[in-house]
Amino acid sequence: MGGLAIYILLAVLLIAFFVSAINILREYERGVVFTLGRFTRVTGPGFILIIPVIQQMVRVDLRTFVEDVPTQDVISRDNVSVKVNAVLYFRIVDPEKAILNVENYMEATSQLAQTTLRSVLGKHELDEMLAERDKLNADIQTILDEQTDAWGIKVANVEIKHVDIDESMVRAIARQAEAERYRRAKIINAEGEQQAAEKLVEAGRILSGDPRAMQLRYFAALHDIAGDKTNTIVFPLPMDLIEGLKPANKT
Repeated sequence: MGGLAIYILLAVLLIAFFVSAINILREYERGVVFTLGRFTRVTGPGFILIIPVIQQMVRVDLRTFVEDVPTQDVISRDNVSVKVNAVLYFRIVDPEKAILNVENYMEATSQLAQTTLRSVLGKHELDEMLAERDKLNADIQTILDEQTDAWGIKVANVEIKHVDIDESMVRAIARQAEAERYRRAKIINAEGEQQAAEKLVEAGRILSGDPRAMQLRYFAALHDIAGDKTNTIVFPLPMDLIEGLKPANKT
């Protein structure tokens, strides 16, 4: 019985040994293999055999990660305090670098995204944060992609989600926008008055060139006011018109 128990124990240990040596990696996974603590190779996907105890394998996911960058307090270049958060999309393109060059690539990328977000947005004014979001996204993405290249990470995209402004600043911006609209309205009205004055001067110049044109304009004005029967209208009669109505002198 004692010998049988030993054989059973050995069989169980042998089965456990082979089971621990078998690894199956999915299509989007890679394995970073270490032999006696030294990097050996990157393997996968599919059926992988490693030597238990002597070799260890670290699984690496190659799919795109979506990292929510926590809300950051940012002081803009024009000294406006805002709260900004963003979302980061990245993936691992070099599993060896991701495991060997950084302790925790997820945490490292998240922290780097937070500091880069504050640094880049702090160089811009509030109007640029609100109106040029696509440009800011591209700037942040470029900086992160360059700095994470040593970690075997490719930053695919960065999107600023919200730019929250203090309520008092919102009211100040609304007053500024109202003042700007009022200023533009004044300018447009002044330009309209200027154009109308220029047209009147031009019309006066044309009418003064021919007395008959002035008479026609006078009669047109009389026709326009004649339709109003509720008022008594007194109008002057031009002397040159009267002269035209006098009979001719007989010699």
